[in-house]
Amino acid sequence: MKSVVIKGELRSSLGKKDSKKLRAEEKAPAVLYGGESPIHFAVSFAELRQLVYTPNVYLIDLDIDGTVHKAIMQDIQWHPVDEMVLHIDFLEIKDDKPVKINIPVKIGGFAKGLRKGGKLNTTLRRLSVRALAEKLPDTIDIDVTKLDIGQSIKVADLNIEGIELLDPKSNVIVGVGITRAARSAAGAADEDEEEEGEEGAEASESSEE
Repeated sequence: MKSVVIKGELRSSLGKKDSKKLRAEEKAPAVLYGGESPIHFAVSFAELRQLVYTPNVYLIDLDIDGTVHKAIMQDIQWHPVDEMVLHIDFLEIKDDKPVKINIPVKIGGFAKGLRKGGKLNTTLRRLSVRALAEKLPDTIDIDVTKLDIGQSIKVADLNIEGIELLDPKSNVIVGVGITRAARSAAGAADEDEEEEGEEGAEASESSEE
């Protein structure tokens, strides 16, 4: 998994008043968990842009006053109106300890069912996984080339070495459904076949008479 460097500075004081002051300076209060004790620090909005305005997930080299911690972003709180980060939590990771994280799903290929009028429906765009940091992929790649109308790929269908999938196995990730237009066309075709069958039967009865 790709990594980014985020720089922060230790907070000299805590509390709502200090947090409000930080936000006025375009900084967000943050906490790093997972070590011997939580580390409270501040990080600028400019540093966070590369992390929060992207669908990608990164390992983070969190540089707090010169001390680097390997971490992942665990939680982020946004202002309900303004586009402002109110608070952000990070989790320190160890090389020998699995971490839980959501990984984006990347769909590849052109499903067979699309050529028959089907529609590709992606239900899960991220999957929850547990793995060692070195095993974490940038994306979970799924090839839909063989999917026909009515077929789907579920969590249970995936087997990724070194990765434990945490979503329910019955959950559908992606599938090919039939569109209304295709369903209508199929219905019309069935009606035409029925009419042709009836006409053929009538013609047969007339010839016998």
